Amino acid sequence: MEDYTTIQGTATAEIEEKRSRFIANASFVDNEQAALDFLANIRAQHRTARHNVYAYVLREGNRVRYSDDGEPAKTAGLPVLEAIQHSAITDCIIVVTRYFGGTLLGTGGLVRAYTASATAALQQAKIVTVRSCVSVEITVDYSLYERAVLLFQGAGAQLEEPVFSDKVALKGILPAGEEAPLAIALQELTRGVQPQISAPFYLPF
Repeated sequence: MEDYTTIQGTATAEIEEKRSRFIANASFVDNEQAALDFLANIRAQHRTARHNVYAYVLREGNRVRYSDDGEPAKTAGLPVLEAIQHSAITDCIIVVTRYFGGTLLGTGGLVRAYTASATAALQQAKIVTVRSCVSVEITVDYSLYERAVLLFQGAGAQLEEPVFSDKVALKGILPAGEEAPLAIALQELTRGVQPQISAPFYLPF
């Protein structure tokens, strides 16, 4: 699977338009149940709000969903969805809570407000690239520890905390497809010890 861009954790932004409050909450979600759970949590927090509009985009099944939640058709959920798609991110949900301020905004005003609030939440979010990675693990004698660390660092691996016992266990994570030179160098350093290489998995890198 290809690398993809998403947000890390959650982010919140709020705007006000003619005394209506629009509170946008964005979150990383990697499956539909996680998206629905986040939506339920936001609804529980804002029980008295008139609308909890949402949209989400998932890699899983290329699933895309949105809801106007009582707002006029295509004035709320669709603008939120388009804000996500315009940012070229996936595995993301945005819920925009509206507290009505007493003044009707009209269809154009609603589109602008929902677009602006969703965009503001994404601007507050930390955008990350999720890549296909592998871990490389090896156990070395203390005499080889520093040189092994240099090999991991030279390969651009994210090195985890070493585990010290009678020997030293090292584990590094790097993009899939870039592990072969490191594995060869570690074998040469240890005179034949074969590093353990994991199956690919996805991780912000």
